[in-house]
Amino acid sequence: MLDTTLTWAGVSPAVGEIFLAFAICLVLLVDVFAGPRNRVTPTLTLLSLVVCAALLVSVGSVGVRTELFNGLYVADPVSWVLKLAALLFVAVTLVYSRGYMDARGTSRGEYYVLALTALLGIFVLASANSLLTVYIGVELLALSVYAMVAFDRDNGIAAEAAMKYFVLGAIASGVLLYGMSIVYGITGTLALDDLATRLVSPTPGAVLGLAFIVVAVAFKLGAVPFHMWLPDVYEGAPSNVTLFIATAPKIAYFALALRLLAHGLSGVSGEWTAMLAPLAVLTLILGNVVAIAQTSLKRMLAYSAIGNVGFILLGFVTGTAAGYGASLYYTLVYVLATLGAFGVMLLLTQKGFEADKLDDYKGLYSRDPLLALVMMAMMFSTAGVPPFVGFWAKLSILQQLWATGHVWLVIIGALVSVIGAFYYLRIVKLMYFDAPAVGKPLPEWQPGVRLAVGVNGLAVLLLGVLPAPLLSLCSQLLH
Repeated sequence: MLDTTLTWAGVSPAVGEIFLAFAICLVLLVDVFAGPRNRVTPTLTLLSLVVCAALLVSVGSVGVRTELFNGLYVADPVSWVLKLAALLFVAVTLVYSRGYMDARGTSRGEYYVLALTALLGIFVLASANSLLTVYIGVELLALSVYAMVAFDRDNGIAAEAAMKYFVLGAIASGVLLYGMSIVYGITGTLALDDLATRLVSPTPGAVLGLAFIVVAVAFKLGAVPFHMWLPDVYEGAPSNVTLFIATAPKIAYFALALRLLAHGLSGVSGEWTAMLAPLAVLTLILGNVVAIAQTSLKRMLAYSAIGNVGFILLGFVTGTAAGYGASLYYTLVYVLATLGAFGVMLLLTQKGFEADKLDDYKGLYSRDPLLALVMMAMMFSTAGVPPFVGFWAKLSILQQLWATGHVWLVIIGALVSVIGAFYYLRIVKLMYFDAPAVGKPLPEWQPGVRLAVGVNGLAVLLLGVLPAPLLSLCSQLLH
């Protein structure tokens, strides 16, 4: 007789992935029978996310590192926290997006299925312990996001953005696969644990494979000079899809860098940190300087994302566990602030009015004080103004750079933070000190979404006033 208890104990750490696969099939089937633009599919999707979170919590943060499926999958505290964070961000994204899609008639079940599939890709990446699992997670997430960008079939600009993203993303995936194949050819193993012990000398072949892998990671994160897709996709995609791309996948690509570089290729960390340092500097400078010239809020936030990726990469440049912890903290904080900024944009957006230009925010305080206050908190946090949480995120990165002797990177990071503050504070100036824009519609009253946006803004403030719990959690996870 099959010992079902033993079998369940063997796979229980992967309960999140198992349930998500089931939920994807269930949501797809329910949507077919419920018909187009029904109310059941969005509610069932959110309920699935709540159940998935409850299952993860019930399993608990694994105290020790546990490998499953012949070493392809690893369950540890880092993956547990990343999955819970991704669940939270995806759930809030769907809450923010629902009114936007209802107003445009684009609320179709396929969107929710794609969101769950992308989340499954994030889960797989968070627990990847093999080059094979890493690649499966990357492609599962990427293919879902490509389809989401082109989801509005009547929008030619979105279709063009999706084609650009798909072509460039396919090239990046090929580059990643080629780099992995070189590393596999040298070491004879796909397991990240074995890679860390076998690949310890920077032979020409290893450096070549490493270069391809670093390029692919840089593309996925949107680092310069592999950032070309990001502003066009942010601007061309529907705002609800832009919100999704700007938030949850950042968790996945942090996990990609952590598992692949910091863990699997830790034996040659000196080589890949040397490659990342100039990329981080270029990303910081270009992202923050070009953002100043933007008149579109979506493109400004795209270049802001590029600049913030530079800070995330700086944490990896340190090559230390403390530096990786600072990058994790920065990633979570940045995604939280971006979620709030796009939430305000979606609340302001109405059919025929996208609220994606900077001029659309003139005098917002007089039209809607709550949304202006939340947007101000998001801009202050991303700029690194105390007491908001973004200040501690930037400070933690600079502290780790200082501790590892990267003084020149500390100076550059501090300078670009000052430059970046200009375009963030410009939004605040437009909202509070400029005359209201003529002819702009008043935001619709969506109490549920407004409550979520208000909590989002409050979280950015409270995590800045009380930074210790999240800081210490991120630090302990990666030590």
